[in-house]
Formats: sequence, C-alpha cells, structure tokens
Amino acid sequence: MAAAYLESEILHFIEGESGSPEDVEASLFIAANAVDYSGYPDCRPEFYESVAETLKLGSKIGTQYSIPFKIQTPLIALSKAEIAQLSLDLEAPTELTWSCYLGGETPCGTCDSCILRANGFKDAGLADPALPAR
Repeated sequence: MAAAYLESEILHFIEGESGSPEDVEASLFIAANAVDYSGYPDCRPEFYESVAETLKLGSKIGTQYSIPFKIQTPLIALSKAEIAQLSLDLEAPTELTWSCYLGGETPCGTCDSCILRANGFKDAGLADPALPAR
C-alpha cells in the first residue's frame, strides 16, 4: 500500500507537474528489527532487498523512469534495548504504540512480541509504557 501510494505521488510529480525523475527518491521506511526474524522471516535485511527489487521491476517508476525503490530499515540491526533508548531520546510517544500481534485494544503482555519489547525496555532500564505496571 505504501509503495503504491508513493509511486502515485511520484508519477503525479513527474507527469503532472513537469518534475524530473532525477529530482525524485522513492524511499519507504519500516521499523523492522532482525531480532524478530526467527518468528517473522520478513524482518531480515535480505527480505527488504528482495522487496525493493520486486517493486522496481513491478512499477512504472522503476521500469520507465529508472527510479529504484529504497526500503529504509533504520532499526533492523539495533537491539531491543537500543530501540527503547532511542525512543526515549527522540521523545517518541511509545505509550501509544505496542508490538502485540493478538489484535486487542491493549497489548496482551504475554505473546513473544510483547515479551521481546518489554525485555528491551527493561534492559534499557525503562518500563514499557504500553504495559500496565506489574
């Protein structure tokens, strides 16, 4: 969805506003983390390299205008503790986020994803603001 939206915006710029392909970069950002790859194979750098190539080959901006898609994964090599600390440093509203895959109104606190996140905060010396105090 993000790639389709990005391509639409780029095509509008190039074809509708007389922009130049040389003035365009097609970058998508995702917060994937390689620590999760055992349960989620799409958290590996190789996956994003493959997706970027597929988007290039399957898009008008890639095939007609030679604009490659770049998938930026700034958190992929960080530990969960480093991510928790970075969120604090950036004053990110982590109380509004969670990593739970059970799809509830609040994080369950017991699935693998919740545990990995909570341990990252703990290892950084922080409490996970998305989970109730225990």
